[in-house]
Amino acid sequence: MIGILGGIASGKSAVAAEFAELGCKVIDADDIVHRLLKADVVRERIVASFGEAILDSEGRIDHKRLAGAVFDDAERLSSLNEIIHPFVLERAEELLAQYGQQARVKAIVLDMPLLVEVGWAGRCDRLIFVECSDEIRACRAKKKGLDENQLKIREKFQISLDRKVALADNTVVNNSGFSALVRQVADIFSDITGCG
Repeated sequence: MIGILGGIASGKSAVAAEFAELGCKVIDADDIVHRLLKADVVRERIVASFGEAILDSEGRIDHKRLAGAVFDDAERLSSLNEIIHPFVLERAEELLAQYGQQARVKAIVLDMPLLVEVGWAGRCDRLIFVECSDEIRACRAKKKGLDENQLKIREKFQISLDRKVALADNTVVNNSGFSALVRQVADIFSDITGCG
């Protein structure tokens, strides 16, 4: 299993997508969360904890409102994680079992922002850190609607980038073009699989 580490907006999903192109299956925690927020049981628990102000006009959870309600408050973020994480990890386990049965799957990639924090880094055979300059990450985050302050607040609740780098077996530098990223992922993949 391959775990992807890196800061917010560093390009972890782009790296995971390249591994998918090479025959890997990706477990995308953000995608799981987006699906879970539509599930009644999760929605009800979140509304019970954070109130109806986080809902849009159609009664669905508004991702930006929810983020605004939790990301500057450690206690509220912890409450949200206590609701969501068990469901995310349960779904990830289901996908691991499913993909593990598929002979054509070259490897399973975990694209999970809190990979280390939830204790799953130790389950990975290889950890890859996606390195990206603060300026580029800030620019990418801005395109996703996050200003630099929000980026810093969110990263405050994750382990430091220095610690992630120290844990990693490989680094993908994502400061230049897409072709450079593709080449680096291909090199790491051939090293992992012994195919080149």
